[in-house]
Amino acid sequence: MEDQLQRLLEAEARAQAVIDDASQARKRTIDEALAGARDAEARFDAGKAELRAPFLKEAQAHAEQAIAELTRKHEERQRTLREMASRHEAEAVEAALTLLLDPSV
Repeated sequence: MEDQLQRLLEAEARAQAVIDDASQARKRTIDEALAGARDAEARFDAGKAELRAPFLKEAQAHAEQAIAELTRKHEERQRTLREMASRHEAEAVEAALTLLLDPSV
């Protein structure tokens, strides 16, 4: 009987050792997976700027194009207004001279 108890105790000790080894292996696997996930997240965060760069470059190009177009339109409108002001000024001077020279008109 004592021999059977001894074998059972040894079997229990071996089973406990297997359980402990499995627990340690599980913990190592979880730690490695977490470290891998942290590394992947760090690589992703570092790569965000590279992913964004072409979109920012394209947006910058569109913005510059829009600014150039608005500047062109503004300059064209300003030129038109100056021409109109000059024409109206000439017409006003002419009308004033006509009125001064011939008040009966």
